[in-house]
Amino acid sequence: MQTQRKTDDFKNEPFTDFSVEENAEAMRQAIEQVRGELGREYASIINGEKVSLDSKFNSINPARKDEVVGIFPEGDADTTLADKAIDAATEAFRTWQSVPAAERADYLFKIADIMRRRKHELSAWMVFEVAKTWAEADGDTAEAIDFAEFYGREMLRWSQEQPITKIPGEDNSLEYIPLGVGAVIPPWNFPLAIMAGMTMAAVVAGNTVVVKPSSDSPTIAAKFMEIVDEAGIPAGVVNFLTGSAKTGEAMVTSPKTRFISFTGSKGVGLHINQVAAKPQEGQIWIKRVVAEMGGKDAIVVCDDADLDEAATGVVQAAFGFQGQKCSACSRLIVDEKVHDELLAKILALTTTLNIGQPTEGDTNVAAVINQKAFDKTLEYIEKAVSEGGSVVTGGSGDDGEGFFIKPTIVDNVEPGQTLEQEEVFAPVLAVVKSKDYDHALAIANGTEFGLTGSVYSASEERLERARREFHVGNLYLNRKCTGALVGVHPFGGFNMSGTDSKAGGREYLLQFMQGKLVSRKI
Repeated sequence: MQTQRKTDDFKNEPFTDFSVEENAEAMRQAIEQVRGELGREYASIINGEKVSLDSKFNSINPARKDEVVGIFPEGDADTTLADKAIDAATEAFRTWQSVPAAERADYLFKIADIMRRRKHELSAWMVFEVAKTWAEADGDTAEAIDFAEFYGREMLRWSQEQPITKIPGEDNSLEYIPLGVGAVIPPWNFPLAIMAGMTMAAVVAGNTVVVKPSSDSPTIAAKFMEIVDEAGIPAGVVNFLTGSAKTGEAMVTSPKTRFISFTGSKGVGLHINQVAAKPQEGQIWIKRVVAEMGGKDAIVVCDDADLDEAATGVVQAAFGFQGQKCSACSRLIVDEKVHDELLAKILALTTTLNIGQPTEGDTNVAAVINQKAFDKTLEYIEKAVSEGGSVVTGGSGDDGEGFFIKPTIVDNVEPGQTLEQEEVFAPVLAVVKSKDYDHALAIANGTEFGLTGSVYSASEERLERARREFHVGNLYLNRKCTGALVGVHPFGGFNMSGTDSKAGGREYLLQFMQGKLVSRKI
């Protein structure tokens, strides 16, 4: 194993500056390398062994829907695979739980080093598989590296002596031990960072897992499994299944599953929470659910705000990665006194965004993830117009070559209307006028979600009120509501946005461990 990091020396992985020609050329070479590897067939991995099925599905490039990125086993055709994978994880847990924390952390540091070496290649896979632009893909890879480095250090910290009150006559200690076997069900929108982060957090805490990536992004997960293997993590600690609903359901309902780590939609998250709460025959624990779900995130712009800064933040947060982030700005709540001026600035910036293939370095907006997302987005826009909204730019799409939706701004949206309440997960921004700051905060808090939010104002009093009254897990003041950094902005939301897990925070690993107090009379 390699030299361990110190618990206090974490620094975020730098983003790549693609304006430097050397970096741009390295990315172009990585894209061409990956292009030459498209369409290969991959297997599920159970206890270190590759498992294939006759039934398969294709992962496609959303920006070129006739381009197959990878071919995978359709696990739903044989749900016994889930049981086999869980059994393998159960057996591996017997030994993995006793591996010293420092050794488990060292595996994560090795994974970070491998990802750093393969950085542009990993980013290129996301360019093809989920249509991330260069900058968005690079940020995803950097975050995955950060998770490995941060969680490794956090495990070192949690494995140290924990502070408890001392009394005479007893030797008392509190330690944190792993839970057991976990089902890890990550999303497609951060297919490396969130998938790897959820997996590594559970594993470094001493658990074993079965990972089932989204059917829209299995290839990058398969590449991560290559890295897990190269790092030398023992067979059975991380098992890899591909499939759809039946595979995930089998993982969630197994009596041998101790916890479920999920990131995705509100509907699926609530279903998992409900199913996991019902004990199965032979189950001897209450399953723990770590769920990060949706958002209907708002940026509030006050009448005293720097409108140029606000406009830039809104456009970046609304249309980065085609608005397909749970943290994306999908509502702009602007004081009616500055509405026209701000909207003009936002419109000017939006119309300069370059829509195109994500393989090109100058693309700002690419395709949404699939046909369902494309169709649903256009339906939401039509619904908004029917309810009185006005499309000021965009409003249409083209699903000929890929699933492209133009960045869309809908003005005159009223509180309570569909586009103001429901998560769209696409490049669509609802603009809502507020009468004053009281009204703005009421609108901002007027949904079932509570993930991210932002306020632009020059008033310290207003910003302090936002701290107290804007009910979101991640609140940003005078900056955009996307772009959380590991260790800097622990991430997770309130209400229907999930269990506020605070991924990338100091307490995140506690969700995968349980405290054991040992008291000895002396």
